[in-house]
Formats: sequence, structure tokens, C-alpha cells
Amino acid sequence: MTPQQFTNLMSSISDRIHGKALDNGLEVELNEIFPSDSEAFRNVFAACRSAIEAGWMCNREAGGIKYGRVVKPSAQLHGFSVDVVDMDNLKGPHHRHPSGEIDMIMPLTPNAKFDGHGAGWVVYGPDSAHSPTVTDGRALILYLLPEGAIEFAK
Repeated sequence: MTPQQFTNLMSSISDRIHGKALDNGLEVELNEIFPSDSEAFRNVFAACRSAIEAGWMCNREAGGIKYGRVVKPSAQLHGFSVDVVDMDNLKGPHHRHPSGEIDMIMPLTPNAKFDGHGAGWVVYGPDSAHSPTVTDGRALILYLLPEGAIEFAK
């Protein structure tokens, strides 16, 4: 899996969500169209594991979190950026989503949860904020950010 192949894979998801409000309706839609047991979800999860093994994804580390921006905001992804983090039973840095955030939760251990949610999708609306937290195990979290917008607390 190369970075371009990964971007191509993610475009199948961004094609379905671009132009939609980042709200609970989109969260429901993502969990219906791309549920955690779907081929599309499994393909992205497998691609993330492959890219991490290849060394180009989650290749930075701070505070016990492995992370990295995988795709900068691009026309191919309708202005979304893609970040992936690997977290194991910890709380990440508080941050704000000026334009919202779409999270794909991929548990690496069976009961892992991200902000209280198991495998699947969570959507945070514009101007939302949180301290991302993984409990009950280890998980990969893929973040789609409109125009890559994120503001970390100082």
C-alpha cells in the first residue's frame, strides 16, 4: 500500500460525504453505508495496518500516541485531510474542530473504545472540542478533517 493507493481508497469515502453537514445525521449515514463489518471498512483498516508496518503511517510519537497526517487536504478528497493515530488506553491532547471532525474507529483489541464508542464512525460538528480518549484497549483512529482544520489547546 502506497500513500497514493491509500488516498485513492479514501476517495471512495470522501466522495460519499463531501458537501454534507458534519452532524449526527452523517454519523448515522456512515455507520449504515460503511459499517465496521463492511468490505470498505475492512479494506481501510487493512490498509492502515499495512501502511503502519511499511513505516509511513503513524511514524511520529508524542505522549504515547503514534500519529501522523497521511493525506493533506486535497481536491481528490474534496478538501478533507486524513490523520491516523494509534492509541492504547490513554487520553490525548484537548483540541477543537473549527469545521468538525469525522472519526473512523478501528479497534486493535476487541473491546477498545474511542470516546466511549466501539468500531465504527463518530462525527463531531463544527466548533466542537474534546480530549480524544481510548479505553479498554488499543485502537487506530482515522480522522477526516475539512481543510485539515484542527486547533490544539496550549
